[in-house]
Amino acid sequence: MAISDWPSDERPREKLLKQGAKHLSDTELLAVFLRTGFVGTSAVDLARNLLHHYGSLTALFAADKTSLCNFPGVGIAKYTQLQAVLEMARRTLGESLELGNAMNSPHVVRDFLRLQLASKQHEVFLGIFLDAKNRMISAEELFCGTLTQASVYPREVIKRALHHNAAAMIFAHNHPSGIAEPSNADKILTQTLIKALELIDIKVLDHFIIGKNEITSFAEHHLL
Repeated sequence: MAISDWPSDERPREKLLKQGAKHLSDTELLAVFLRTGFVGTSAVDLARNLLHHYGSLTALFAADKTSLCNFPGVGIAKYTQLQAVLEMARRTLGESLELGNAMNSPHVVRDFLRLQLASKQHEVFLGIFLDAKNRMISAEELFCGTLTQASVYPREVIKRALHHNAAAMIFAHNHPSGIAEPSNADKILTQTLIKALELIDIKVLDHFIIGKNEITSFAEHHLL
């Protein structure tokens, strides 16, 4: 049955307008974005097929171009639209961090980092440079590595911090394994960076580890 033949209260777009986006399921939200399916398959069916195949929205967003474009009913147009939506989300969250105190908006920081790092297939170490009011000056991927590790050099971190005239920093890196548990190496590295940056009066506010479905904060776990 086509979506147009559904009762109006059950159609995703009408439901969104009446109840708000937060009341839609992942499948319904994705169907609103997709807008159309293909012959014999509605947008809701296509959304359901995609989530079943990839397992989650996070995994779907992380899928590469070849995989998505070859999925029945997707193609290059929907792939490019999806990438545009993701980038707009990243920029929106980035603007929020540039305008307000990052420490007053921990959920925004987490969402920003999740969009930046959760889909990476290799380990990436990222730094957020903050001014004296904890507003974001810049966010940079400082080091890239393999599936299991990225080499981090404190001297290079200091150079970038001085370049941005940062007053504080937040670090983050992803675990492609999906497990957001800090290793001993992560703990040692964090302490090394804290001590190095203390020498130039820059405070480390937090270090986040981004997993598949969870994020670990060093500050919340008293590891700083």
